[in-house]
Amino acid sequence: MKEISCKLLVIGAGPGGYICAIRAGQLGIDTVIVEAVKPGGTCLNVGCIPSKAMIHAADEYLKVSEMASGTSPLGISLSAPALDLAKTVAWKDRIVGRLTTGVAGLLKKARVKSVQGWARFRDGKTVEVDTETGLQVIRAETIVIATGSVPVELPFLPFGGSVISSTGALALKQVPAALAVVGGGYIGLELGTAFAKLGAKVTVVEALPRILPQYDAELTRPVAKRLEALGVKVLTGAKAKGLSAKGDALLVEAADGSEQKIAADKVLVTVGRKPLVEGWGLEEIDLDRDGRFIRIDEQCRTSMRGIYAIGDVTGEPMLAHRAMAQGEMVAEIVAGHKRSWDKRSIPAVCFTDPEVVTAGLSPDEAKALGIEIKTAQFPFSANGRAMTLMGEDGFVRMVARADNHLVLGIQAVGTGVSELSAAFSLAIEMGARLEDIAGTIHAHPTQGEAFLEAALRTLGHALHI
Repeated sequence: MKEISCKLLVIGAGPGGYICAIRAGQLGIDTVIVEAVKPGGTCLNVGCIPSKAMIHAADEYLKVSEMASGTSPLGISLSAPALDLAKTVAWKDRIVGRLTTGVAGLLKKARVKSVQGWARFRDGKTVEVDTETGLQVIRAETIVIATGSVPVELPFLPFGGSVISSTGALALKQVPAALAVVGGGYIGLELGTAFAKLGAKVTVVEALPRILPQYDAELTRPVAKRLEALGVKVLTGAKAKGLSAKGDALLVEAADGSEQKIAADKVLVTVGRKPLVEGWGLEEIDLDRDGRFIRIDEQCRTSMRGIYAIGDVTGEPMLAHRAMAQGEMVAEIVAGHKRSWDKRSIPAVCFTDPEVVTAGLSPDEAKALGIEIKTAQFPFSANGRAMTLMGEDGFVRMVARADNHLVLGIQAVGTGVSELSAAFSLAIEMGARLEDIAGTIHAHPTQGEAFLEAALRTLGHALHI
């Protein structure tokens, strides 16, 4: 049995964990990071990065399919395209491989010691790791828990065979002829839309009255319209019940109470994620919980001195960039720096078609806080660049205080609006007012001009509508 000691031990090398370890190493802290699989966690290996690669491949395939069918308005025609999904997945895997190798290199550059294996607490200062070469015991002055989250499994639709999680969907070697998606949240719709573009007959089953329930109906309306255009059948107010006896269909109770059988080669279950709190010895330490999650304070401290927790294991929003911000802050606190972070604007992006971006407060959230607001939106149908991209559906919406015009929130839905998220978040973080955005010269022709025009319209004098 080997034993090592360090000042900082990070459990989990996902976005939050590896950022925490790298920053700690840069600050001269003796740091060890433990990861059971590969650096990068869910996001890099089986989540954010590979899903966006597959979404891009689906977009490209749809474009050439429309050109082959003669329905493209661009006047480009070609012969019918063919898809080799195994080759597409191999391309996706090469991207993931490059990035995981890059993270490993960054950890090494920061002089962080990496240990591969499953970590388990012995007590609040000691962890044992089951590695390929035997048991490794690590004693640390400070420990950061960054174990992340895993997909929620339904007891009547356990993963295996034709029932797959998002991880399984990203590893398919051929496009299923029929795909049933259980869950109309962002993961289900991102992947469901991609497979619809690749040729699958997709049906989405959502228990709530509408898709993407975390967003307001105004933002999701263009997404619903696009799903219909792509031939995706959406059943809202419907509940999945299990597989048919032959395993070739999903049994569903529709909103009207009737039973339906949806033919499906694969059933993709995307009903959320849960924190990974089992299997690493949580019972050996005494941490307060907030429901399923580990409770933390504003600086990610847990109820036990010397133990921090970051990322998905600490609650919503389960976003990689939230975990990264937390990880960087914790590393600097451990180094003795005074640090905090401002949670007013953690942007969220849904990579559907069209994309959805939110930053700060929505109109309803601001009103619920008793704030008198001014709000307005600018449609992409009045934006020249959006027209040239054939992406006229959607808008940018501003939410500002009525008294001093302080920007409280910005939302958008449209083609490629994910790239506007940084501008939205920066405006809120810097305390911008409507006049600040309106007085900033935006390049023409760009979709970013809709951001400017939304501010102008909220002030009462938009120029292009």
